[in-house]
Amino acid sequence: MNGQNRSDIYPGLEVDIILKQDQRSGKRTRGIVKNLLTSSSYHSRGIKVRLEDGQVGRVIEIIEED
Repeated sequence: MNGQNRSDIYPGLEVDIILKQDQRSGKRTRGIVKNLLTSSSYHSRGIKVRLEDGQVGRVIEIIEED
């Protein structure tokens, strides 16, 4: 699932994000959402979040639990 809809993302969720400095390379960072920074309900490049370790980036994929 992609991370474009704010309603799909909540604290405690495991996600892959792209950090600002990794946008060109496309390198993903995996972590747990601490809080949401995008206030709109939809963002074409992904909802911006802060991970529990303090890193900030846009959600590109929500990790589905099996």
